[in-house]
Amino acid sequence: MSEVARAVSLPYATVRYWCKDRPEPKQEATALRCFRCRPDIGYPTEPAEYAYLLGLYLGDGHLVTSARVPVLRIYCSDAWPNLIDLCENAMRAVLANSVQRVQKQGCVGVQSYGTHWPCLLPQHGPGKKHERPIILAGWQWEILTAQAGDFLRGLFHSDGCRVSNRVTVRGKAYVYPRYMFVNESADIMGLCQWALDLLGIAWKMNRPNSLSVARREAVTALDRHVGPKS
Repeated sequence: MSEVARAVSLPYATVRYWCKDRPEPKQEATALRCFRCRPDIGYPTEPAEYAYLLGLYLGDGHLVTSARVPVLRIYCSDAWPNLIDLCENAMRAVLANSVQRVQKQGCVGVQSYGTHWPCLLPQHGPGKKHERPIILAGWQWEILTAQAGDFLRGLFHSDGCRVSNRVTVRGKAYVYPRYMFVNESADIMGLCQWALDLLGIAWKMNRPNSLSVARREAVTALDRHVGPKS
């Protein structure tokens, strides 16, 4: 370092600061990972993780852009510790340099600060999601078409569940598994329906805000994509 300082005619302390003491420029590192701002990339390096994270965000996520640095928060129930890990892993794979876990009553807010989150989640906006349009960008359709199963995994891990349905027919009780997805946004419900149709998985609406996957072959097919959140 001394030789470098002499060569550039700068004080040794200045060169040392540049080389060792200067904090890592996390803002620049985040910018370098934003595939929307990098024409040489143009596509997420981990498309499956992006599709999964988008599903989680549309279900239980919130992107705050009013602060100095935007922050993405996704809320995961304490009952599903594995889901918390999956959420953090997806954030790191897509963009985050660091992820924090903030304990709330009954849930954990998994959050990450980053200037470029709005680039990757253009569905953000003021107000509740079901009170405003949720429209995918063209580049998002391309990703989700190739990663529909991972997108469904994010949706069902956030606003869905796999339950044992019990019915009685002519006095005989039957128990069978089925998936439920509940969301107040007609646009988000439509995205779930679209992804299921794309994979050939049968579904039906049992309420205006509730979708059911109950046929045996459909449940088996969805099991291959969603899996337990545990």
